[in-house]
Amino acid sequence: MLAMLLLFAQDPAANPAGGGKPEWWPLLPFVFIGAVLIFMMMRGSKRQERERQSMLATLEKNDRVLTIAGIYGTVVSVNQNEDEVVVKVDDNTRLKMTKGSIQRNITKEQAAAAPKPDAAASTAVTTKPNS
Repeated sequence: MLAMLLLFAQDPAANPAGGGKPEWWPLLPFVFIGAVLIFMMMRGSKRQERERQSMLATLEKNDRVLTIAGIYGTVVSVNQNEDEVVVKVDDNTRLKMTKGSIQRNITKEQAAAAPKPDAAASTAVTTKPNS
């Protein structure tokens, strides 16, 4: 970064006062690129947070989930009022946690990744050519 600033450095005697471009003018593209990068990073994180909130809002009983701690379990109950979820980990083990502790909803991910049956392919009619 210092090398770029030295490249743009100008001799004050070569630039007469009151004429030409300001001294900060060559740095304007770098400021613009930095602003665009910051905007893109903020936009991506907002999109991820919005997707996470929608995943937590659609959490329901019998969904297989993964917690932030890396524990796989099945949702036993969801309490919307208190923002709590009870997750069954083993036969006699249940954990009560906040909804924010859920990282992934594996059931919904698998349902979204499953191939959709094509309605047009199932109603296709094949005919034998006339001889």
